[in-house]
Amino acid sequence: MLPVRILIVDDSVVVRKLLCEALASSPEVELAGTASSGAIALAKIPQLNPDVLTLDIEMPGLNGIQTLTEIRKLYPKLPVIMFSTLTERGAAITLEALTLGASDYVTKPSNSESLAKAMEHVRKELLAKIICLAQQRSPVKPAPTFAPIRNNPGGHRIEILAIGTSTGGPNALHEVIPHLPEDFPVPVVIVQHMPPLFTRLLAERLNSRSSLSVQEGEAGMPLKPGQVWIAPGNYHMTVERKGTRTALNLNQEPPENSCRPAVDVLFRSVAQIYGPSVLAVVMTGMGSDGARGAMHIREAGGGIVVQDETSSVVWGMPGAVVTAGVADKVCPLPEISQEIVRRVSFSRARVPDVPATQAK
Repeated sequence: MLPVRILIVDDSVVVRKLLCEALASSPEVELAGTASSGAIALAKIPQLNPDVLTLDIEMPGLNGIQTLTEIRKLYPKLPVIMFSTLTERGAAITLEALTLGASDYVTKPSNSESLAKAMEHVRKELLAKIICLAQQRSPVKPAPTFAPIRNNPGGHRIEILAIGTSTGGPNALHEVIPHLPEDFPVPVVIVQHMPPLFTRLLAERLNSRSSLSVQEGEAGMPLKPGQVWIAPGNYHMTVERKGTRTALNLNQEPPENSCRPAVDVLFRSVAQIYGPSVLAVVMTGMGSDGARGAMHIREAGGGIVVQDETSSVVWGMPGAVVTAGVADKVCPLPEISQEIVRRVSFSRARVPDVPATQAK
């Protein structure tokens, strides 16, 4: 496989040097070039033909958002990774970039970190995303062999919707959550792989665009119909019984699949509490988080919908569920909200109400 050609766009000489040195040690990556501004980047793209581009957010002249907008007009399929600061402003702009078509993001090392730690941070966070996005873009991929998709088990009243997603997830969630109706009759729990602050801002953005109430998860909050909870960054989120009601719980137990929050953790808990009354959705994301949790949901009799490969930024997570043979429907992103509403409405129209404490 040829090395992935990367164009680094940042107005800081120090950051450009850091990125170049951090990536130089990998034989899988080749530096196509650097650019100190958005305008220079737009001029260099047709000359250098990069496979992936990293883009600073705050630059003089064309800022990151403006540059991204132009890139998407001219090169709609070119993977773009935003390089953002871990600040409220940086997180807010990064989320805007993701909704405008950025493929993913990496947070800049803090100023307090040593050069060695900063380079390790970049290698760990950035390298895997560059390679994965380049592979996803490649038109020549071996045809995967999947276990057969099983039929929807059906026959159970859906009492909770659980969603797991990662790379490309913020944009996917904006395509799904705002399209759920105001009278959506079950609670929604979500894991989106993001650090602290980002998850709160994501919840606020979704809340402003949705009929449903969307909030970052809080320990002890009861699960109510029409309420959407997003796991906070750096915390696993689970559901638990408290007497006759179910509520959220948070913990900082070790990461799973290198993630905290992890989809597997959430999915296991909803399978344990709600049994066959779970509808799970796995959308675009790198890696395989959610696949083992989906197996628990399938074993408990729940239903599982996954996003299709064509509409996914990265088909790692949904593809892993399909490969495991536990998905009962594969949908393009624009159809997922319709599939959710159809399943929930149909299940509740034909099956009498059963309290959550009796679901399993």
